[in-house]
Amino acid sequence: MVYSLLVRKRTLSFDITIFQTPSFGEKKGYKDVYRLILEGNNHKDVLEKVFQTFNVADRMPADYDARYLSTGDIVLIDEGKKGQTYYKLCPQGWQIINRIHVR
Repeated sequence: MVYSLLVRKRTLSFDITIFQTPSFGEKKGYKDVYRLILEGNNHKDVLEKVFQTFNVADRMPADYDARYLSTGDIVLIDEGKKGQTYYKLCPQGWQIINRIHVR
């Protein structure tokens, strides 16, 4: 019993915001389309959950009105005092970008 408590990973709450352009493939005009709180061990874990949730119609929240998550979309992970990190979905996977790319 004690061993399992020592091995268990700590889960954190992350404030997630999804940004999309009005039409697929555009480079400018990003708008925030959805915001939620997700639990996860790290950024990679949370980004996988975001991708799985917003790419399967049965998993999408009822109040989500935007399109499926696709290449070029941006996810903001806000950790409050620890800062904000922006990730862009590229063909190779998620890549960290600067805030300036979100317009």
